[in-house]
Amino acid sequence: MNSLSLEYFWSQMVANPLLFVAVVLTLGVILVNGWTDAPNAIATCVVTRCMSARAAIIMAAVFNFLGVYIMTLLAPKVAETITKMVRFGDNPDQNIVALSAAMFAIVLWATVAFFFGIPTSESHALIAGLTGSAIALSGGFEAVVIDQWVNVLYGIVVSVVLGFGLGWLVCKLVTKIFYNAERRKTEPIFKYAQIVGAAYSAFMHGAQDGQKFMGIIILCLYMSQGKAVPSDLQPEVWTMVLCAVIMAVGTAIGGKKIIKSVGMDMVKLEKYQGFSADLSASTSLLLCSVLGLPVSTTHAKTTSIMGVGAVKSVKAINLGVVKEMCLTWILTFPGCGLIGFLMTKLFMWIF
Repeated sequence: MNSLSLEYFWSQMVANPLLFVAVVLTLGVILVNGWTDAPNAIATCVVTRCMSARAAIIMAAVFNFLGVYIMTLLAPKVAETITKMVRFGDNPDQNIVALSAAMFAIVLWATVAFFFGIPTSESHALIAGLTGSAIALSGGFEAVVIDQWVNVLYGIVVSVVLGFGLGWLVCKLVTKIFYNAERRKTEPIFKYAQIVGAAYSAFMHGAQDGQKFMGIIILCLYMSQGKAVPSDLQPEVWTMVLCAVIMAVGTAIGGKKIIKSVGMDMVKLEKYQGFSADLSASTSLLLCSVLGLPVSTTHAKTTSIMGVGAVKSVKAINLGVVKEMCLTWILTFPGCGLIGFLMTKLFMWIF
């Protein structure tokens, strides 16, 4: 099998109830990503009133799709990393049950965080949940592919350093360039520049997270048949459209709460600052995508906003919100990994 046509995929889902459940749970994770992670891409654009939330969500959906489509053609390394970072067993039914448990754990973790308005990283929740499930199924840490996991650790460091550093640098340059300009005349410039920046952010969110979840959908099918994902497999367009649409629905459902946390509570942004944050975060995501590092859109965006805020003063950053976010990020790997482990044990007992 070297094709992933929609007709073939649907026929396999109908024939295999376990595969059907795994795919539905994966779509649930994409939906949760839409309301907890995707809003980061458009947060600054909305809170600075460059666009309405509705228009920004529509734009995000379009550019999420373009991001996953174009980057999959040019640099599909992120999707490949996600499909190869853990080893499940040789039993197809047990494998698909474990994968379903991992998806359930991610939805549970993200939903709890959503009610507190904390922008968690579904990217890291995905990685942690998959790892916890694979360990539970295999009974040991030999299920973890260390060289792929190292890419995750590299990604955390690179995205945080780049996000903050580029945020500070770009905002500093913008401030210097427009130092003598009248604020009234620059407002329209930065309004449209920020819309472009938000589109760029949404594009890179699709390039990163769209590839990750598209990789999981593909993994579901091959795992249910006891096969490894071919390295030369070219995903079909329907998988990209599906990911982008489900993300957009999630953003429309609950994105405003996260937009407030990221764009308003952490740093009070002006239009030139929002543009600087969007450009910085998106560029760091682009570099990580080209390198094949699976990183968090949340990390890149929030650290770039911190960098932008630091140009004016460290006091401009709400350190209480920052502390809350950092604590959630730190807890995601052990927390979601443990839930994935426990859910796998429970699912294996039930099924």
